[in-house]
Amino acid sequence: MIVVSILRTYRYRCCFFLALFLLWGLFPQVALADGGAPQLAYVSGTAQGISVIDIAQRRVTATFVMHGNPRTVLLSPDGSVLYAAQPMTGEVTVIAAKTGKTICKAAIPGQPSLLALSLDATVLYVGGQGSTGVRALNPANCAVQRTFETHEPVYGLAVAASTAADATPFTPNQLWITGKSSVTVYEANGHLLGTVPVDGGPQYISIPGGFTAYVTTRQGTVVAIDLNTRQVARTLLSGGQFGPMDYNAITGEVFVPDQQHNLLDVLTPIAATINVVPPEPARVIRLNSSPQSIAITSDGQFGFVALANGQVVMLDIPGRSTVAGITVGGTPHFIITGLYPPENNPQSNPSQTTTSPSPATPASSFMLIGLLVLAGVSLSGIFWLSWRYYRQRLARKNNT
Repeated sequence: MIVVSILRTYRYRCCFFLALFLLWGLFPQVALADGGAPQLAYVSGTAQGISVIDIAQRRVTATFVMHGNPRTVLLSPDGSVLYAAQPMTGEVTVIAAKTGKTICKAAIPGQPSLLALSLDATVLYVGGQGSTGVRALNPANCAVQRTFETHEPVYGLAVAASTAADATPFTPNQLWITGKSSVTVYEANGHLLGTVPVDGGPQYISIPGGFTAYVTTRQGTVVAIDLNTRQVARTLLSGGQFGPMDYNAITGEVFVPDQQHNLLDVLTPIAATINVVPPEPARVIRLNSSPQSIAITSDGQFGFVALANGQVVMLDIPGRSTVAGITVGGTPHFIITGLYPPENNPQSNPSQTTTSPSPATPASSFMLIGLLVLAGVSLSGIFWLSWRYYRQRLARKNNT
């Protein structure tokens, strides 16, 4: 009976470890690019310049010393590169998101404080209130490629896909620029599409996927502009001082910081098929300090609000609750998180990026063959032990 028990235990253990080994070998390990949300968030305007928040640990784990009081910061789609506008020094700097090492920088006139990235991440747009032109940079080397003239100081930037009925994936993106009294719309190739007059002086602009641009005004309103007609469709909010917006890519909700009343206004996405306009905001999120900027992770799970008191509030978006408060210091201006999962961007520096699983290589094919051979040998051994156990049991039965 002791021999029988040992053989049975050995057989079960072999099957268990063989299953684990095969699962480990057959399923590729996913690798994420450095800096991609929800791992990290970047906050500008903190004590050292830019603070890096580890979202899992809910604390600041790194700081990048950057002069010029950095304002808008953006991440490349793969999360490996960070772009920062520095109005006080008149520069735009591109740095490695993991280490903070400078990749390139460019001198830009007009106190650049605003950034926008083309949908394919090959063009970085830069503007500020001290200039009437928006520069298009190559983010790989910071070389200026084109200038878009607005004839007005620049208060906001956003990029949108073409909404034309005959648009294709090759139709140029649109660049939306808010100025002193209107919004100027260009094609990415430099062709002027038109202007949209906006009462109250347009300022920040956000364009979610769809057919609507959301624009704050310096007079204290938020308006919706139809991307097709390029006309103001309606006024959504009034009576506040509204900061840079962000949106939930899953639900379409738009989050608007109201800096005057210490709250976030959450707007219902505008649908063309709905005739009855819902009252706005759909709900509000109250805060203990003035919200300067809001960032929503691309999976719609978390929100990060940079507050004027040097704190960042982490929100559970589906749960509609506050998760944590994180001290970053300074006077935060802007906060950004990367795409999740981050894209594999061919423009990225390979030394800074870990790519997603690729198609099978010869080495991985040999590994798969080796695993199959090992599985066959192991199974043969288990069957042989089982056969021995069966013969021994049969022999004892015959002897009795």
